[in-house]
Amino acid sequence: MFQLIGYVGTKDLNTVTDEDAKSLDVINIAFGHIIDGSIVWNHSECKPALKRLRQLNPDLKLVLSVGGWSAGGFSEAARTKENRVKLADSAKELMETYDLDGIDIDWEYPCFSVAGIAADKSDKENYTLLLKQLRETLDTLTEKNYLVTTAVGGDEYFTRNTQMDKVAEYVDYVQLMTYDLRGGFQTLTGHHTNLYGNEADLFNASTKKAVECFLAAGVPKEKLVIGAAFYSREWRGVKDVSNGLHQMAQTTGGYGPNYHTLAAEYINKNGYIRYWDEEAKAPYLFNGEHFISYDDEESIGAKAEYVREQKLYGMMYWEYCCDLTNTLTGYMRKELDVPVE
Repeated sequence: MFQLIGYVGTKDLNTVTDEDAKSLDVINIAFGHIIDGSIVWNHSECKPALKRLRQLNPDLKLVLSVGGWSAGGFSEAARTKENRVKLADSAKELMETYDLDGIDIDWEYPCFSVAGIAADKSDKENYTLLLKQLRETLDTLTEKNYLVTTAVGGDEYFTRNTQMDKVAEYVDYVQLMTYDLRGGFQTLTGHHTNLYGNEADLFNASTKKAVECFLAAGVPKEKLVIGAAFYSREWRGVKDVSNGLHQMAQTTGGYGPNYHTLAAEYINKNGYIRYWDEEAKAPYLFNGEHFISYDDEESIGAKAEYVREQKLYGMMYWEYCCDLTNTLTGYMRKELDVPVE
């Protein structure tokens, strides 16, 4: 069965519905952070919520995701054997304290300091060594088989600066962040979480390209997870040409409304028209001036079909609180469960 993984913020664990808890295979709790070389997540108030989720779905895995954009400490913690052991031991302690099922490393990104974190050329090798140490340390626990996973940037910049063939030996699966493929760095409108590319686009990032990059880098397809977005990216000051697609804007693609807000106020409402890019398998909104890129049921269905056809590990999304309609998680489950022809 194809796996469904959802990122749920610490403060949102209580809001996961019964139905969604039963639809998910893994919840990535966002986020723990590295402080003084150890993983820290001090949230004993979440224990009742974690217990409730386990009761609803005994097969559900609860994984602590560590990091996120602008979260530092990785480069320093990975740089020496002593530091790696210290971090892995702190992960082990958290598994026992909160009865968790694994650790997800969300280092954005090895060898890059663009998010304002420390980086070094040695990150390329040390990223592998860090995951290896986590694997070996968690394997000393005998209560269960603990997961070690990682979330990675969805383009070749990530595979160039890591050893993904070696990383794949130590992780249970690799989660491709196939969202934010375009946005805060670009003034050209386009899709931020598209399945395929569009020949008319100056930029060629796509989910399919990300999968191909990681396959070429040595990650088996059965360990690859692709991502969907429950939020949007928005460009303003866009020329009313080609319904705003692939046009220069007066802004970069900042964060736009979450899915539930799009559904309530934007999709074919208040002057915004929904368009569909058949080539990219991606929806977008345009009102003559503002361009919005997002995922919806149609694009998520196309991604699920791609997962089934390519026999990947599954799908994940960022993040649960962005869909207060509580429809997308269940829809993803249904689409992933369609029999493979």
